[in-house]
Parts: sequence; structure tokens; C-alpha cells
Amino acid sequence: MRARRLTAVSILLAALAGCSNTPPPPVVTSPVAQSSPTPTDTASQIVIGVDDIVGGYNPHALADSSVVTSALAQLLLPSVFRPGPDGVPKLDTNLMRSAEVISGGPGSPTDGPFVVAYDIRPDASWSDGAPIAAEDFVYLANAMREQPGVVEPAGYRLITGVQSREGGKRVEVTFAKPYPAWQTLFDNLLPQHLLKDAPGGWRAALEGGFPAYGGPFAIKNLDRDRGEIILERNERYWEKPAAVDRLVFRRGDQPATAGALGSGTVQLALVRTDSTGLKRLGELGQQVELHTVARPRVASVLLRPAAGQPLADERVRAGVAALLDRGRLIEEGVSGGASATLRADAQVTPPAAPGYRPTAPPAGPPVTQDLRRAEELLTSAGYVREAGLWRRDGRPLSLVVASPGEQEPYASIAKELSSQLVAAGVEVRTTNPAPRELFTNLLALPAGPGAPPVDGAVGVDIAVVPQTASGNAASVLASNFGCRTETEPPAGQENAAEPPANPASFCDKALQPSIEATLTGAAPPAESLANLEPELWRRMVNIPLFQLADTLAVGKGVSGVVPGPPMVGPFGNAVNWTRGSR
Repeated sequence: MRARRLTAVSILLAALAGCSNTPPPPVVTSPVAQSSPTPTDTASQIVIGVDDIVGGYNPHALADSSVVTSALAQLLLPSVFRPGPDGVPKLDTNLMRSAEVISGGPGSPTDGPFVVAYDIRPDASWSDGAPIAAEDFVYLANAMREQPGVVEPAGYRLITGVQSREGGKRVEVTFAKPYPAWQTLFDNLLPQHLLKDAPGGWRAALEGGFPAYGGPFAIKNLDRDRGEIILERNERYWEKPAAVDRLVFRRGDQPATAGALGSGTVQLALVRTDSTGLKRLGELGQQVELHTVARPRVASVLLRPAAGQPLADERVRAGVAALLDRGRLIEEGVSGGASATLRADAQVTPPAAPGYRPTAPPAGPPVTQDLRRAEELLTSAGYVREAGLWRRDGRPLSLVVASPGEQEPYASIAKELSSQLVAAGVEVRTTNPAPRELFTNLLALPAGPGAPPVDGAVGVDIAVVPQTASGNAASVLASNFGCRTETEPPAGQENAAEPPANPASFCDKALQPSIEATLTGAAPPAESLANLEPELWRRMVNIPLFQLADTLAVGKGVSGVVPGPPMVGPFGNAVNWTRGSR
């Protein structure tokens, strides 16, 4: 298998080179698992404990959300802007010479459409020798506009054109409307020249590793069976080299990781903890420093109002929401761990973001369970309770509950949610498709007239999944709750089914003007959210539970490790880490 992967990469590079007038780039060793043994501990190696190193490393795919995916993106991929210590995007001069609005914005030199110009450093290149250039911007922009299940696509959907200038080292991006948060775009660029024609396309991008690197580290060995990823200093990196030779990500459960930290075989860990895991780490005393690191994701329950499905009826959706014990779902998901203090009581802004303010109603569904209200709503929708089940016209109220594979905390929450619904008289079918299958297929299926039947004509009614929750409220609002607005349907196809704009399959034409005005800066986000948050709670489509968080444990054998900017984590500063007492 490893030999076939190496051969496939070589053939792909050769084919790409054959279409070009320039000499082919040097072949890069494939980052799949090699047969070399695990290196012994050295003064220039830092071992990092993690929950898992499961495959799927695309930072732009909701299905691939994980600590390791985020870490590898920061260590291996180039970004135009990176969050500063306060979380505000700051131009990454390791990659860029400049980035500025040149048309259509406040203070820009010319009027006209909103255009941003990006000037890339001439020496910035991928590890195979290919320049980091405009084609990489084009590839990412197209994927984020067109592909389902991507992270925060709203800003990219405003892009109408990407022009290459000066041999690809200057990129001019035109937007349909002004976009105040343009600095949040084009992070974690991907090598278009290696991925555009790769088997599986975007949906398989980075599924098993990285074909090239544009950061300070490169993958030496990726062994999922052994649970280990070894990174070494990227010798082709044009900027400041990493202080250590090697970073090793090592999989371990909570007891094993705590023990390894205590013995010094692991220098730091970033792991999901429950109450028992936190206690074990706390018992290490002054051997470790502990920090809570919030992720830009909120564990959520989506009651999907897809056309033709039971929850498209607002009364049924509200009735089902009233059956749920949200507090118990939260308890099941956090398990007394790092997320326990990050209860999400707002639809858009996550608890760890600056300016977070709870907007949830003080009581009543979906915040608190109300079985009497549920009975009223379901009865008004034509259901009656017969032989312990809610039925309408003799057919039971039957719902499909899905979560991404066995990923936690979603699998445990989905199990608890299903138990609650069954106890309340709802027929439930649970499914745990692979994360990529869930996000890029099942939650992206067209709804409405002409929609194809799926899985025996049964779609996903309730999804227990991560929702995007970055610090940019306008983009999160439009990405999670906005309608599709890019193009009008061709003449004669006005009723054709189209993919939903978001995993919740939610589009409310009454709310859309306010959502668009917030995204484009025509309305202040704080003012818009004050009006939109109560409406979103009333729709009962998204039930936020808690923001995901991990525990960062830093041992005495490493220096320079800090928790990092809000919702980003410690890896952006990894080039400065060294072995030695903190």
C-alpha cells in the first residue's frame, strides 16, 4: 500500500510536469507512513500528546475538525493573515509583502467594485519548488464557494473574480459587495498544482496527508496504526527556521497521557478531558501548567427544516425541541471537562469570543424541556399519542438522528438525544456515517421539488455536529444561517432543487436582508444580532450546546509554549519552542 501511494504521487507530479513548459519540480517524499522506527528522545525533539491522529486533515472541511488538523495547518500551510495575540488578524509577513483594499473601500484610492490586492513574497514557495502564487488563491476561493461542508464560506461567496498579476505573485480579488472582514480569507492555502487534478478532488484533499508544505515544518512520518505523526524542520522554508529539529504528535488516552507527562516522555499535551482526566492532570501539581484552549466550534443540535421532511413544519420542529432536555445533553457532552464552563447561550457568538453575551430565552423550549408544550404543538400539527407513539394518519413521527462517525462528543450527545425522543414517543433511527459522508453528502443534499430520494427516501432530520464559531460574527451568521445568493437559477429551472446553503438546511427570506447587510458592513453586527438572535431562537433550527475546548498541559521539559490567541491554540508559535525548563 505504501509503495502504491509513493508511485501514485510520482505519476501525478510527472503528469503535471508534462503539461508545462517549465522543468518539472523535484519529487517530494510522500508523507505516508515509512518503515523507519520511532526516533529516540533527543534534546531537539518535542513530543505532544493528543487524543488521536485520525485521517482527514483539511482545515477548511467541517468533517476534518480536530486538534491535529488545526495544528498541522498552522505548522505546514501558509496563510495571508494570522490571528495576533488579541485574536485580530495580522498580516503574515513570512508569506506576504502587502495586502490592501485598492478599490471600493473606505480610504481606497479609487471608486468602483470592492477589490483587494495581495502581494506575495517572491521567495515564498512550496516544498516541491513550485511558487506559492495566484493559482493557490483561485483554487481555495473556488472550493470555498462551491463545495459543501466547508468552514465559514460566506465571505468567499462574495468573490466574483481572482486575477493573477506579475507572474502570479500579485493577486487581485474582486467582490460583489464590500466585505469588511476580508482579512479573514485565504488562510491555510493549499497547493493547487498538486490537488486540482488529484483523484477524489476537493472532497479527498488532504484525506491521508499533505503533498507539499509551505510552513516551517514538513511531515517525516505519518503512521495512523501506531498513532504517531513526526514533523521535521522544513529545509526549504525561506524564513526563520524552527528552533527544534522535530515535533512528534503521539496518540494516547487520558491516563496514558497524564502518565507520560509525569514521566517526561511527553513534553506537552492538548487533549479533550472529562472530569477524571482533569483530576489526573491536576494531581501532577507543579510538574505541568494547565490551560483551557477553546476551539472555534460549538457542539450543536440541528433540527433541519428540509422540504418534505417532518421538521419542515414549524409546529413539529418546535414540539420536538420542547421534548429535549438541553441541560442533560450538555452534561453528557462536556462530562465535567474543559468545555463545562463554555455553555453556549447565543446563536452566533461563542462563549470564548470577545463581546459574548447570552441571548437565550430565560426558560421554555429549546432552553428547557416542556413536555406539556410539546404535546400542544404536536397535537396542533395533527399528531395523536397512540400506544406510546406520536402518530399522524396512522403513521408514526419518525426522525433520523445523525452524528459524524464515532467522533466525540457528538456520538454521545446523539445517543442521549435519541433516548430522550424515544422515551417521549418519537420513533428514532440513528446513523453514524463517516464525517465526510455526512457533511459533503447527506447534509448537502438538494431539498425541495425535484430533490432525489436518499437512503430509502429518508434524509437526516436531526444532526448533532460542530457549528462554525469564529470571532467574526457577521461571517458566522451568514455561513450558518444565510441563504444561497450567488446566482439566479437558469430560465425554466426556477423550481429545480439546489443544495442547501448550510448544514442546517435553513433559509429564511425574511431574515436574509439583515444577514446580508451585516456581512457586507451595511449594518453594524451588534445592532443586527440584537434583532436577529431572538428570531433565530424562535425558529428552533439550531440548538447550541457548548463550545468545544481542550486542556493544554505544558510540562517542565519545554519552553516557549503559550495558549495562543483566542480559539486558535498554541501551535502558531511552535517555531520558537525549545527543550528545557520553563
